[in-house]
Amino acid sequence: MPRRRKTSPLEDLVSLLALLPWWLSLVLAGVSYVVLHTIAISKAPVATRPDQVGQAMSHAVFAAAAIFGQYILPLLCLLAAGISFFRRKHRTELVRDAAASGAADALDHMTWQDFERVVAETFKMEGYRVMENGGGGPDGGVDLVLRKGTEKFFVQCKQWKAFKVGVDVVRELYGVMAAKGAAGGFVVTSGTFTAEAMAFAQGRNIKLLDGKKLHAMIQRAIKENPALTPVPIPDLKAPETPSCPQCGSAMVLRTAKKGAHAGTSFWGCKRYPGCKGIVNI
Repeated sequence: MPRRRKTSPLEDLVSLLALLPWWLSLVLAGVSYVVLHTIAISKAPVATRPDQVGQAMSHAVFAAAAIFGQYILPLLCLLAAGISFFRRKHRTELVRDAAASGAADALDHMTWQDFERVVAETFKMEGYRVMENGGGGPDGGVDLVLRKGTEKFFVQCKQWKAFKVGVDVVRELYGVMAAKGAAGGFVVTSGTFTAEAMAFAQGRNIKLLDGKKLHAMIQRAIKENPALTPVPIPDLKAPETPSCPQCGSAMVLRTAKKGAHAGTSFWGCKRYPGCKGIVNI
């Protein structure tokens, strides 16, 4: 397993802020600038007694930090907002593309990271609050932690294209649920489950979602969220050119320049002024 790259405190802060909705990071950018700018321009208290020297020095330190922080912190919030916005857009497109596919095997062609993202977004649209673990943490391979009300649920994602998910995976999740006090769990795969896995899950508040069930769940979630339903593009083709009712020649689109109908468009015969046939629009 490769060693994790060390990150700076600023990178960690941006990563943390990027977990928030993008609009909330924008709000934090504005609030942080106003607060820090107010501190930066505030006047230092005048030390007239020895016991006031410490207060004046503390103000000077905070003011100096605020002078730089009033620009740095809002910029970090804006950067995090951009990351959060494009991350959310990417995930929404993944879910929409998966729903638009006519077959569940479309999930097999994703990377395992995108598969987990689709599962996470689908559960969000089902009304759960979702925290992503990444699968390699201390929670026994749990990829997602779901919350609804006061209840907690664990999710394991298995994008196995060639093998069925066996009973060991389901048994492992059940053990973590019991140890961590989860109300239920989900094992989600783009493939299928063995008969032993399905038998073990019965009566244990573990739901098994194979590729077909997950695909149906994604399609249902899309239908229940109108904002994610693709908007049909209107037909913007030019209207069919009519023939002149008097001579049968082709007509051209004209605009009246004089009279009571000035500014009104109409079809006029191409042979005008030889033919004065018109068709109103």
